[in-house]
Amino acid sequence: MRRQLCIVAACLCAASTAGAAELPARKAGQWEITMEFAGHHLPARTIRQCIDQATDKLMNKIGGEGSCSKREFSNVGATMAVDSVCTFGGATTTSHAVVTGSFDSAYTVDVTSTRNGGPPIPGMAPGGAMHMKIAAKWLGPCPADERPGDMMMGNGMKINVLDMQKAHRMAPQ
Repeated sequence: MRRQLCIVAACLCAASTAGAAELPARKAGQWEITMEFAGHHLPARTIRQCIDQATDKLMNKIGGEGSCSKREFSNVGATMAVDSVCTFGGATTTSHAVVTGSFDSAYTVDVTSTRNGGPPIPGMAPGGAMHMKIAAKWLGPCPADERPGDMMMGNGMKINVLDMQKAHRMAPQ
């Protein structure tokens, strides 16, 4: 379970260092997100997320925590590009992301990044480059048994990012 959470956290951070502050908000409801990793010993991961406006904003903020010495955002037609250099958790990540699609129905993110320093991430070589493709599609309203912040992992495990954030704030520093 810890390995699964580490991989998901790393993916969310990589995706959000791609430019969370500048990306439009996603439509509220349930999203299916598939992350594929090229050239690593990490299998593709598919998760479902239940979001509302507040949790979408929070998830972007969580991934954007840390400091970015560079964050350049450009928009050419329906394609957005983001170049960033950010430090998070003792690691510096240099990323280039290309985002296409609609945040109301379906979008893709193609991220190339290099991470230096920080704790190791399972399946990734230290200092190595990572190429990740994210495909997200809106499935509809959240199911009645899910609340904003819920993430359903491919193995059936459910976590809630709001609960994780609360637990992190309450943990002794």
